Amino acid sequence: MRTYAISGAASGIGRAAKELLEADGHRVIGIDLRDADVIADLSGAQGRASMVRDVTAISGGRLDAVLAVAGLASNSAATARVNYFGMLATLEGLRPLLEQSDAPRAVAVASMAVMFPHDAELAAAFEAGDEAAAVARAEVLAKEEGQAIYATSKRTIARWVRRAAPSADWAGKGIALNAVAPGVIATPMMADSLASAENRRQLESMVPMPLGGIAKAEDVAELLRFLSSVENGHMCGQVVFIDGGADAVMRGDTIFPLT
Repeated sequence: MRTYAISGAASGIGRAAKELLEADGHRVIGIDLRDADVIADLSGAQGRASMVRDVTAISGGRLDAVLAVAGLASNSAATARVNYFGMLATLEGLRPLLEQSDAPRAVAVASMAVMFPHDAELAAAFEAGDEAAAVARAEVLAKEEGQAIYATSKRTIARWVRRAAPSADWAGKGIALNAVAPGVIATPMMADSLASAENRRQLESMVPMPLGGIAKAEDVAELLRFLSSVENGHMCGQVVFIDGGADAVMRGDTIFPLT
């Protein structure tokens, strides 16, 4: 039996992963705003600190895996706070507990939206660790239509995973750190966007998913189960797209140029 901590465990991908791992006989410490073992608001420093404190106490100071799933998709500064700073605080804050495991694993949930247009100023604030500047820029972007806040937060966390994973703090401590990049998933967060046939058609035109179309949260949970398992002993810094083929269609050969 392994001990997991999962943020965003009350719904969507986080809940599906929790149920799958518990069915396998593992212990799961769920983190969320409600209906969880640890109630914490990851949009602020106080909630992040209390999350680390409470998970440490409940786990006895040892975790085998962390799944950083919690995220928002609203066009708001809260999305910047939770998707980047909240996720980073979860991974970095719980890393010392992973160091106590014989087979430690960590997985962040990014998005295929890493391929969408991003905002360079917001990305720079994220990478500088300047939350005040990131929030200020997000508040400006929130007045415009689009998904720049969401796409930038997911793109930047994926970049962080790529950089951190092979470092002394992660690979050097034997911790396999990776990320997943889901396409359109039928979760409560997407309920409004999937509410009508017209909305679904628009989404499918933006995100071409030739293999199976819109996926279920359980599909992503299966991938999270493998990446956080003992069997995954050598993947490091990968951003694994689980998007029905959207990445292959949209980027094609551009990521493997021959000239």
